[in-house]
Amino acid sequence: MASAAEQLASNLNFAAFAKAEDLKKRIWFTIGALLVYRLGTYIPLPGINPDAFAQAFSSQSKGVLGMFNMFAGGAVQRMAIFALGIMPYISASIIMQLMTSVIPSLEALKKEGEQGRKIINQYTRYGTVLLALIQAYGISIGLEGGNGIVNDPGMFFRISTVVTLVGGTMFLMWLGEQITARGIGNGISLIIFSGIVAGLPRAISGTLELGRTGALSTGLILAIIVLAIVVIALIVFFERAQRRLLIQYPKRQVGNRMFQGDTSHLPLKLNTSGVIPPIFASSLLLLPATVAGFSQATNLPAWASTILASLGHGQPLYMIFYAGMIVFFAFFYTAIVFNPKDTADQLKKHSGFIPGYRPGERTAEYIDYVLTRITVIGAIYLVLVCLLPEFLISATGVPFYLGGTSLLIVVSVTLDTVAQIQGHLIAHQYEGLIKKSKLRGGKRSR
Repeated sequence: MASAAEQLASNLNFAAFAKAEDLKKRIWFTIGALLVYRLGTYIPLPGINPDAFAQAFSSQSKGVLGMFNMFAGGAVQRMAIFALGIMPYISASIIMQLMTSVIPSLEALKKEGEQGRKIINQYTRYGTVLLALIQAYGISIGLEGGNGIVNDPGMFFRISTVVTLVGGTMFLMWLGEQITARGIGNGISLIIFSGIVAGLPRAISGTLELGRTGALSTGLILAIIVLAIVVIALIVFFERAQRRLLIQYPKRQVGNRMFQGDTSHLPLKLNTSGVIPPIFASSLLLLPATVAGFSQATNLPAWASTILASLGHGQPLYMIFYAGMIVFFAFFYTAIVFNPKDTADQLKKHSGFIPGYRPGERTAEYIDYVLTRITVIGAIYLVLVCLLPEFLISATGVPFYLGGTSLLIVVSVTLDTVAQIQGHLIAHQYEGLIKKSKLRGGKRSR
């Protein structure tokens, strides 16, 4: 009975998808926009020697450059026009979120609704341009300092590099906004998603090649596949997990009519901070090694060399700091994006209350109490998922590309996109029912 019902539901969804012309146009637009992005990751910057840069990049691929290259879909490794990717926009968005929590004028703009959100988005764009200018100029200086990377160093090369890289970032920001408005899913997230997934075939082929040559046993490869499936299921479970607080609304009278009290739920996500903690932790931990590598400092003190070696991938000190920083940023970012006091004030404004707690300060304290405890579970979950690739790399030497932060992003974006597709299907079915009811009503009136 249950399987038959599920089969019928899937058939209805497929039939609704076949008839949803607007949804199909949105999907095709999204695919086309992502193809444009992928093509741009193969167009190199003018004035550089790709072979010399590839040789220089290989020595720094395990630092911050490797992580940025993953998010940029390989554009950093090829030093393409999209080498900066969308990361300046993400950094500007995070900085703006932090500023709205500490600057009263920006906090007031945030509460003004749609108009305030547009102004904050405009400030975010300005911040993106500023960050992209700084990063692009730094990249141009770094390229000129490389051995034989730049064919004709000078001011013209720096200006052309800055204009090209900043223009590439602004184009990606515009493309992401177009995908959000005219396509399916969050455009910025889908651009990062496509960049990460683009490296998956190479990682799979590399692992299979190691199995063919005997470097990895068949049993170990099968165990990795099973483990990847288990981790994906775990991420899906925790990303969907919520703690729902019961909210009650009392009876109210409007005119001469008496409305019964209503109940609803306040959903608190188990992982409120998302993928921000692993990204911040990885960037800060990999930055010292990357700077030391670029400076090519061979006369570092013994203690500095020891610390840098201890902060390498798979080292115990690296894992301890990585786990601690993930936990810290999980609590820090949750406190930034979710304010229990504002939530309690909104409930009080609409006459809602949590049973057993007085509206106002007591409700805010209870929400903060619950949020703190579920954030502990969410932080532990992030630590386990992000440290798993490190243990695999250090223990077996497996090139476990799709792990940690990248796996979190891929699964989260997939869940959000599927939810939006289902929302469009439901809206299409609802519109179809309304049209049918109107036609039937017209026939009856005749």
